[in-house]
Amino acid sequence: MHGGDIYTEGKLKGQELIDFSSNINPLGVPESFKKSLDEALKNVVNYPDIKYRMVRESLSRYEGINEDLFLLGNGAAEIIDLSISTLKSILIPAPSFAEYHLSAEKWGVHIEYFHMKEKKNEDGTYSMYIDYEKLLQELDGVEGVILANPNNPDGSVLDKESVKKILQHCQKTGKKVIIDEAFIHFTLLEDQSLVKWVNEFSCLLVIKALTKYYGMPGIRFGYGITSSKEMRDEIEKKQNPWNINSFAVEAVKSVLFDDDYNKKSIEWLENTREPFVKRLMGFSVFNKVYRTLGNYVLCELNGITSKEFYDACLERGFLIRNADNYRGLSEYNIRLAIKDKDRNEKLFDMLNNL
Repeated sequence: MHGGDIYTEGKLKGQELIDFSSNINPLGVPESFKKSLDEALKNVVNYPDIKYRMVRESLSRYEGINEDLFLLGNGAAEIIDLSISTLKSILIPAPSFAEYHLSAEKWGVHIEYFHMKEKKNEDGTYSMYIDYEKLLQELDGVEGVILANPNNPDGSVLDKESVKKILQHCQKTGKKVIIDEAFIHFTLLEDQSLVKWVNEFSCLLVIKALTKYYGMPGIRFGYGITSSKEMRDEIEKKQNPWNINSFAVEAVKSVLFDDDYNKKSIEWLENTREPFVKRLMGFSVFNKVYRTLGNYVLCELNGITSKEFYDACLERGFLIRNADNYRGLSEYNIRLAIKDKDRNEKLFDMLNNL
């Protein structure tokens, strides 16, 4: 269901796998966080501040948003899950992150799906996109919608002006708009986030994470931002106290302002993403390679199923994301994370010999 399972076929069998299934920054844990570990260790003998005032202050300074508007989660997944629980019905794009429909099913929320469209680009890549007029029409039968910016698994971003019309409609009709921006940093688009609209539209909830960009999925920290006190209260009453641990607290205080890490991450993406996509297009095993503004690439296989491809990669020590369980995709779809130059070259060598 998810990428990043290096245990089932790897560590628990004594095998080290090269993981191309999880979309994590290959630069690893920021030095700024490592330097804060002593402080975190000192604090583990105490309960964290139950109001997480220093975390809220750091997030407020980073986002330029009033600290009262933040929801704090044990990973972005917690905020996604609980925000969906506030609805009776929801519109979900296909394909999209599996947790959306799993959370809806868990909370008994009725699901309506709308399918993204596809086009071929001039450079030979493919792109998925939303028909916003159709989306607007399909909103009539539901209480809310969740969209990702960029979308997982294809890496497409939202058209902001089209989304603004959606927000205006939902504001008038009392519907909720949940925007998952867990991968927003990887787009390298300065004005792509919808956070700046949370004060204007109380129907809007934007969700972000530290997990992906800062290379620390084990920390489990994410946050939401909404100007709707009603939504914040409804979510917070379902949360356990002390849901953020002492290490996550120090991570927030340190990594958000790590300019050196951010500079190196931008340099890595600028030098790696486009060449990675172009190299994939040169392998006959891929029928389609999708343009991306994420740190992952969706592909359609040629003459081999995703399960067969997954097994072939696993035999050679590589873990990839079998994407056949995404609604809207097929048994021929896989997703590959973009890693550092060394690991990318190892992947290309493996594909050459497949």
